[in-house]
Amino acid sequence: MNKIILLTVSMIISNYSFGQLKEVTYSENSQELKGLVGKPKSGNAGVLILPAWKGIDNEAKEAAKNLAEAGYISFIADIYGVGNTPATNEEAGKAAGYYKTNFEAYQKRIKAGLDELIKQGADPNKIVVIGYCFGGTGALEAARGQLPVQAAVSIHGGLSKGNRQNVPIKTKVLVLHGADDASVSKADIDLLTEELNAGKTDWQMIYYAQSKHTFTNPESADYNEIMAKRSWEHLMLFLKEVL
Repeated sequence: MNKIILLTVSMIISNYSFGQLKEVTYSENSQELKGLVGKPKSGNAGVLILPAWKGIDNEAKEAAKNLAEAGYISFIADIYGVGNTPATNEEAGKAAGYYKTNFEAYQKRIKAGLDELIKQGADPNKIVVIGYCFGGTGALEAARGQLPVQAAVSIHGGLSKGNRQNVPIKTKVLVLHGADDASVSKADIDLLTEELNAGKTDWQMIYYAQSKHTFTNPESADYNEIMAKRSWEHLMLFLKEVL
């Protein structure tokens, strides 16, 4: 009986420490950045996580913990930088809008996150970038910018690239999209499809029924638990394939 109790306590302690994230300070173009890294017990494949428009949030943190538990080195990138985290939706809209318009600046911040993920031990040949909402837009920007990743996953992200010309996209792309997401127009979807086909990209897009914009976030009124779980399973299946 005592042996069983000791084993149970040991397992709880091990799992608790296993799920923790560590703050990491890094920089890009003189801007101090603070990300969060999750380390697995073994494995060197990496997943860069791009958070939503208000910066590093609970959804990104939970994803990082779960990915580390699944055997991936996870790193949540800081896009805005220390002292620039939006406090309101209005501020978040302006901050995210800046990087969507100045996509090269966004790509540089993403690249800084990739570099830090590699410093944390990820194999540079085994990296996927995923993102939520604004971060989902960033995942596509990583692909458009031909950053050194094996795949990009946009989770209820903005899909438009504006009036830029299409470029070849060698990165595999997965788009997880709420079928009732009012923030993404049919024209945006059609243009993304055209863009990916023109680039001869290995891509797929999965729609989730009765799912609005932030359907994967438990803190959102749009949260759809069933579809959120399905989208996570689709993500894990994709990671297993590409990494």
